[in-house]
Amino acid sequence: MLKVGLTGGIGAGKSEVSRLLVGHGAVLIDADRIAREVVEPGTPGLAAVVEEFGAGVLTPDGALDRPALGAVVFADPDRLAALNAIVHPLVRERSAELEKAAGPDSVVVHDVPLLTENGLAPLYDLVVVVDAAPETQLDRLVRLRGMTEADARARMAAQATREQRRAIADLVIDNDGPVGELADRVREVWAELIRRAEAG
Repeated sequence: MLKVGLTGGIGAGKSEVSRLLVGHGAVLIDADRIAREVVEPGTPGLAAVVEEFGAGVLTPDGALDRPALGAVVFADPDRLAALNAIVHPLVRERSAELEKAAGPDSVVVHDVPLLTENGLAPLYDLVVVVDAAPETQLDRLVRLRGMTEADARARMAAQATREQRRAIADLVIDNDGPVGELADRVREVWAELIRRAEAG
């Protein structure tokens, strides 16, 4: 099994890279998706979040109100740390279960947005960073995700810098260009991952 950590700043195109890698045969373990699963209604994770942040972070039907919670944690590093202390252990536990189920010959790609910030690079055989210029990220967040520029800049500022991410990268996928170029670059990276998996 080859364990790959995949990361990149918000708006860099990491989700598209994940999708392309799955198309080549990777087993994807998506930390964001798992982070949503572990705080679904009825879970111990959601109960812990409500205990920490109060019922104001719930929608009327009892689900997590992500925008309300985001407004609290992205403005306050201490509150963000409190949220991470609840969610991250649950995500790690579920990720380990999924990895175990993948099989010994798999290339397992862990899509981890905060891999750099949380010092997780040593957990993987290698780290792939999806990289885009900050102005490209900002444009995508505003134009494609409908964020305000201020919100987009705040989200970007809460993450590691481009230089910090590149410093932990074994492989970098540059994603400032069109989607066609990205597909070609991911194909090259996949070939390298297979080569490394076969080399053991």
